[in-house]
Amino acid sequence: MKIGLTYDLRQSYLDMGYSEEETAEFDRIDTIEAIEQTLRSLGYATERIGNIRNLTERLCNGDRWDLVFNIAEGIRGIGREAQVPALLDAYDIPYTFSDPLVLSLTLHKGMTKRVLRDLGIPTPDFAEIHTEEDIGKVGLPYPLFAKPVAEGTGKGITSASRITGKAELYRVCRNLLTGYKQPVLVETFLPGREFTVAIVGTGSRAEALGVMEIVLKGNAEADVYSYANKEECELCIDYILVDDALAGDAAETALRAWVGLNCRDAGRVDLRTDARGIPNVIEVNPLAGIHPQHSDLPIICGLAGISYVRLFEMIMESALSRLGDGSPAVPKPGLQASVQ
Repeated sequence: MKIGLTYDLRQSYLDMGYSEEETAEFDRIDTIEAIEQTLRSLGYATERIGNIRNLTERLCNGDRWDLVFNIAEGIRGIGREAQVPALLDAYDIPYTFSDPLVLSLTLHKGMTKRVLRDLGIPTPDFAEIHTEEDIGKVGLPYPLFAKPVAEGTGKGITSASRITGKAELYRVCRNLLTGYKQPVLVETFLPGREFTVAIVGTGSRAEALGVMEIVLKGNAEADVYSYANKEECELCIDYILVDDALAGDAAETALRAWVGLNCRDAGRVDLRTDARGIPNVIEVNPLAGIHPQHSDLPIICGLAGISYVRLFEMIMESALSRLGDGSPAVPKPGLQASVQ
């Protein structure tokens, strides 16, 4: 079986003049090498494709693959993560992970929260800031939390993101509107524990592989899992696998969100507890980072005793089972999803 690999290589964009922060979500060459080596160890033939421009050229030249392992993030637009899957759909080429609808929806945090709210899944109250005039309309109680509506890897999140008054709100929102050229999401600040839940599988076969708590060290930016803290995670963050009652609640909520949004194959859901101790979904990551040492999804799996190779086996089992080829589901120990 021939597997194509689609991705955005960080160094390529740095060479084109993009900044470190602009390229924060893109992959290093060692990630691509790890993916390729792991798939080959599982018996698949692989072929590197690259970004959407490379994919477009290859498709026009008549190249085809049995399946594409897609981790391309895209560089422009609110639907940038959906661009490669949409192109593959047009050519009837199957691929791993979620479809264009899910990837477009989940990149826009405000729209995701509207759907989560309709599903009855806890998520903090929020407002969207599209223009400076919208700032004065925010009626949520302080403290608040502000971030770009469609970024990942902590981009746009700093210690200033936690807001305690109107002057701060105006200053932070103005800076984000100017700096990121997109709306700003303003949420009720959640003061409790922060978790990220690793999920594998699709629909009723989805399961939580582990719950990891994000614990900030004393030298980290306070109160926030920020871009700076993520870039210096070895120095600023303790990652702890947890299985207490609150972690169980977080896993159940994460699975409800995953299944309700129709996410596929593997990814993460990030949560934080509110003042009442209830886990709230703050972000859904259906196209999660997959570097073997530095990405949260493989880190959680490693802490839970699941090897990198086994993670890939489960991803491929999920993807192939969706294609109806009789591949097994993903029945490994963990919390099974229930479709309501």
